Amino acid sequence: MKTKSKISTIWSPNLAYAVGLLATDGNLSKDGRHINLTSKDIDQIINFKKCLGLKNKIGRKSRAVNQEKKYFYVQFGDVLFYNWLVGLGLTQKKSKTIGKLIVPDRYFFDFLRGCFDGDGCINAYWDPRWSGSYMFYLRFASASPENLKWLQETISRLCGAAGQVRSCARQHELVFAKKATRVLFKEMFCSKKGLFLKRKFVKAEKIFKTDNRRNIARVEKLVNSHV
Repeated sequence: MKTKSKISTIWSPNLAYAVGLLATDGNLSKDGRHINLTSKDIDQIINFKKCLGLKNKIGRKSRAVNQEKKYFYVQFGDVLFYNWLVGLGLTQKKSKTIGKLIVPDRYFFDFLRGCFDGDGCINAYWDPRWSGSYMFYLRFASASPENLKWLQETISRLCGAAGQVRSCARQHELVFAKKATRVLFKEMFCSKKGLFLKRKFVKAEKIFKTDNRRNIARVEKLVNSHV
């Protein structure tokens, strides 16, 4: 009897988002069957389950020497889906070896939204060197510079946003400045129907609103100075 996969591998926004989460926070077991996603944020796990239609229970676990079980995880077994992920470019112990993944252009930004919710962040600050300019940056982190270079090239090709890969001994980052960050968010959240981590989205919205108010105030000051 032919084995059937529990998970549909027909590309969709939800599947692409789930692949993005697995590419960052996921793990393929050595047994060639089990797939695991671990996160500090339970909403991340809930979204992942919704994307793939999983009924598996959410567990708790600790990491390293810390015995506190502050991480949530879901694990399931599916040989065909496991092999499909391997075919995309995901592997066991992928952190330092992951490179280019096979993701259709049509669903790339859904996949990127998953990467952002997994290992991405957006930060803002006031820079006193430039008359209190409001600065913000979008960052994708990875232990593999090859993966970040692939993201950089694909993002540039699909929407023109230019990012810079910055490398250090253990961690590498793909960084986008203000204008490019706005472009990327528009692409990642254009449909607003796909799943996403609310906490990060709300933080980004607050940053954009602060920047908008700053720009309005700057224009009003310029106009009043010429009245």
